[in-house]
Amino acid sequence: MPGLWSLLLLWGLAAPCWGLLETVGTLARIDKDELGKAIQNSLVGGPILQNVLGTVTATNQGLLGSGGLLGGGGLLSHGGVFSVVEGLSGLKIEELTLPQVSLKLLPGFGVQVSLHTKVGLHSSGPLGGLLQLAAEVNVSSRVALGVSARGTPILILKRCSTLLGHISVFSGLLPAPLFGVVEQTLFKVLPGLLCPVVDSVLGVVNELLGAVLGLVPLGALGSVEFSLATLPLISNQYIELDINPIVKSVAGDVIDFPKPRSPIKVPPKDDHTSQVLVPLYLFSTVFGLLQANGALNIDITSELVPSNVPLTTTDLAALVPEALGKLPPGKLLLLSLRVTQAPTVTLQNKKATVSIAADIHVLSYPPKGTPEALFKLNGVVTLNAHLAPSATRLHLTLSLERLRVTLASSFAHTFDASRLEEWLSSVVRVAYVPKLNVDLDVGIPLPKVLNVNFANAALEIIENAVVLTVAS
Repeated sequence: MPGLWSLLLLWGLAAPCWGLLETVGTLARIDKDELGKAIQNSLVGGPILQNVLGTVTATNQGLLGSGGLLGGGGLLSHGGVFSVVEGLSGLKIEELTLPQVSLKLLPGFGVQVSLHTKVGLHSSGPLGGLLQLAAEVNVSSRVALGVSARGTPILILKRCSTLLGHISVFSGLLPAPLFGVVEQTLFKVLPGLLCPVVDSVLGVVNELLGAVLGLVPLGALGSVEFSLATLPLISNQYIELDINPIVKSVAGDVIDFPKPRSPIKVPPKDDHTSQVLVPLYLFSTVFGLLQANGALNIDITSELVPSNVPLTTTDLAALVPEALGKLPPGKLLLLSLRVTQAPTVTLQNKKATVSIAADIHVLSYPPKGTPEALFKLNGVVTLNAHLAPSATRLHLTLSLERLRVTLASSFAHTFDASRLEEWLSSVVRVAYVPKLNVDLDVGIPLPKVLNVNFANAALEIIENAVVLTVAS
């Protein structure tokens, strides 16, 4: 029967929240398959594991190379612990089969991790002839949850014990008296050989858990800092992380907005999938950062629009002649759009929209001379947000849905500003929306959870949040 390597990871003592997210954080649900995959990958190529097992020899492709535990001065080298058996039988450990990982999550308690492995041994010493053995191993480890110096969850090995399973003889003879000696010696040696592997696996998992936290740049706008809001929680299928995103300006100031009045209703997670929930709060703070940096403001002149969207007093006179006063036709115009409050982001009914309230100043813009103010509009720009995930970010592309304006003041006569909406929409569509999309190209960072790639995730817009779901 295959060897069993079990370790308990005490990640949380409370059952995870079902259906509601009370905080404004980013919720990550890591499927047990992803955790198993992360551990398996660490065993295959993790640098920390390589430090424990040594390099693979070209001769037998095993995990114990001449520069590793069998090498000079290593645990099993001449003069080491294993020299007892070597002196009696010439027996040496030559190969450790790559462990296979399986997991069982224990709700509200921890994780049972099984690593199945087999130790290969050979001898060509005093026994005469070639002796080849394989010993199955059952290693049980107990791990407690602690907190690292930087505030990240860390798994600490508390106890490690080894049970030796069936020993198979593939070639040669092993007399009964020596069989017992080999068995007793392996029982003493294997904990020193395999318990460091447990430490190395925990080290890799701790690094992956720690990578969830940290500072993620937002280009020239600022950054998002992720931190854990609560200890990780465990259900029977996934580990749940409640992650607090803090948006900061380039100067380090926190961009904060009122919290939603009601908790987010989180949809259930299917088996063998992982989820990340991006709350409305994070969208709002990122757009608030754009507004605080002045990135939502723009001065639109004829150089920024194509020829089919002219900006002259002639075009304006065709729509609202009373707005020009005595100003002659053919003069260039300047549209100065200023945003003085943070945009409103709405996530509901499978749709994402952004509403930007702006003051639109319309001025005559002579090539040489001082611009002359004509009138001021109160405008509301409503944009559709098209969302697309990449491996580590959620990207937004905006398109104009509508523009509504009212007259705030005029230096000539009053007029019905709604007659300008179609013309202004054309200008905003070709000059303002592309600028916004360039500023948003950096995207909204997703927390890094066990290197899960969300590029092909299914995306669902729910009330006050976006949910990304990827198959494990």
